[in-house]
Amino acid sequence: VYLATMFHRLVLVAAVLAWAHAADVKVDITDAKPENAPVTTASSYDAMVTLSIENEDGSTTPSGWSTRKEHNGNGRPFSFTPGKNLIVGWTEGVLKMREGERALIHVPPEKGYGSSEQGSKGGAWHIPGGSNLLFDIEILGKSGASGPAKAKGEL
Repeated sequence: VYLATMFHRLVLVAAVLAWAHAADVKVDITDAKPENAPVTTASSYDAMVTLSIENEDGSTTPSGWSTRKEHNGNGRPFSFTPGKNLIVGWTEGVLKMREGERALIHVPPEKGYGSSEQGSKGGAWHIPGGSNLLFDIEILGKSGASGPAKAKGEL
């Protein structure tokens, strides 16, 4: 009985850890700028962004939303302030970045739109409920600045 109880507890702990890990936001920096200032919640930023749906097999499906002209966007940066009117996963992801960096931010549904559908099927953009999101984001710098700021006293 003792071993069975311990086994069930271990299974429960493993399940909780697997669920917690599945809800993690993963950031893959594709163009690092370690000399630049970190992104913080104290400033607004401009970014070029493309949003895709990340399928279970690792493939991606375009969502239809992008600021990049090569992805049918208008070519104008998206302005945002981390933590304000954004999904949790976006904020968690960009706070692991520095100005001038480009990264792929993998956001699970729990930190994205959850089970809520966004946009409209057949419309300009669409995100089915329960989607894993993949943001290809390049932080250009603080809004209104001429480029990324260098880090102050960090290196």
